[in-house]
Amino acid sequence: MVSTMTGLELKNISEGYKLTKIGLIPEDWDIVALGDYSKFVTSGSRGWARYYSGNGALFVRSQNVRGGRLDFTDRQFVSPPNGSEGSRTQVKHSDLLITITGNSVGNVALVEYELGEAYISQHVGLVRLKDTIYGQYICRFLSPGSPGNMQIWASQSGQSKPGLTLRILHDFRLALPPSKIELEKIVRALSDVDSLIVALESLIAKKSAIKTAAMQQILTGKKRLPGFAKKNSDATQASQTDQNTDSAINYNGQTAPRPGYKHTELGEIPEDWEVVSYEESFKFLPSASNSRSDLTENDELSYIHYGDIHTLWDIKLDFSKSSLPKISQEKVGGAVPIKDGDVIMADASEDYAGIGKSVEIQGLGDRKAISGLHTFLLRDKGYFVDGFRGYLHLIKAVKNNFDRLATGLKVYGLSKNSLKEVLLLVPPKEEQTAIANVLSDMDTELDALQQRLNKTQQIKQGMMQELLTGKTRLI
Repeated sequence: MVSTMTGLELKNISEGYKLTKIGLIPEDWDIVALGDYSKFVTSGSRGWARYYSGNGALFVRSQNVRGGRLDFTDRQFVSPPNGSEGSRTQVKHSDLLITITGNSVGNVALVEYELGEAYISQHVGLVRLKDTIYGQYICRFLSPGSPGNMQIWASQSGQSKPGLTLRILHDFRLALPPSKIELEKIVRALSDVDSLIVALESLIAKKSAIKTAAMQQILTGKKRLPGFAKKNSDATQASQTDQNTDSAINYNGQTAPRPGYKHTELGEIPEDWEVVSYEESFKFLPSASNSRSDLTENDELSYIHYGDIHTLWDIKLDFSKSSLPKISQEKVGGAVPIKDGDVIMADASEDYAGIGKSVEIQGLGDRKAISGLHTFLLRDKGYFVDGFRGYLHLIKAVKNNFDRLATGLKVYGLSKNSLKEVLLLVPPKEEQTAIANVLSDMDTELDALQQRLNKTQQIKQGMMQELLTGKTRLI
């Protein structure tokens, strides 16, 4: 990367700093090539798909190199060939791995623990350092968001297909402090914030799993919140006595339900719950079909595209906290304006996870908004309370029916007629309110953790810009 600083900017260089090919650094820092600190630089070979197996050696692919560290959520194993190709591409502890082709070009990870027998794919570059003490520093210096990562994008300028050659890897420039002590202090400071990020990610994953399990229990009535099962206490006691007398009671070929429960098309549910269809419980109102090309900054109507629903963290769309693109009234035809409490559902998705994803509208106030392309606008006929409607699509039996009824190859779609047939569970409204409050508290806690994670990641970005260029010295 060549500096483009003007003469005026050159005059304003702070004392003790110098201008280099990768920007301003302290005068006592050095600029070195990655290749000069490496034993060798290589990449994986083509054609390893024929060595894929259900077990054996770990195969490190580009999707495993993420966010400055290795991620083996998606694992592939190989039975490697004998000979030099196998030994040349074998991964060892303290190797630096960089994705060199595809959309994830420039992701970097350090092998910080023993992987056992492992090999790299053709999309991953491997740098074996002469002195492993530099590994963590170099990994951070080249990682996305760091000063050194800009070289990766500059090296691809003008290329039709993203990619890095081994020569480019060899020539990457590194800014190094004058002593290993300062280098280690920089690494330690960044490692501390990395540890906090990992801990927050782990806590979010744990809390999300707890919420998912809780939802499937209380949204289906398998677990009643305190106070709501007592309404059936007399019937429960009588049913329990009957069951103890004759455990083989059957209804339509099914084992008798638990005391206080009944059999329905959606399985066993509390006796005081109902089952209704989307057609029975919601009005299907006209939505707009405009693409994003019709949207502007200054028009009067907020416009909710199905893509906006897919990217939302929450099951609520709070207009008091949201900023959406706008569209003019004359472009939306007969689309019905949204009201608080309406449910907007995405009717299309590129994967099954997004089929039927919905949000409940809140905080609209005097604002005007339209439900847009590939969405259903659903208005409750009086079956549900505010705050509960957004959770309906998360009931497992409901989501399973969405997936079963969806059609398509590259994009999956749910038709209006199909959706009308899908059945929903309707608890008593008092219980709906209690359920919504419990789940909303969980969502609020998760949202707070996510915001804390986002802020910590931003802090890390700022620290990298300061520490890895010597703007802030830890001496």
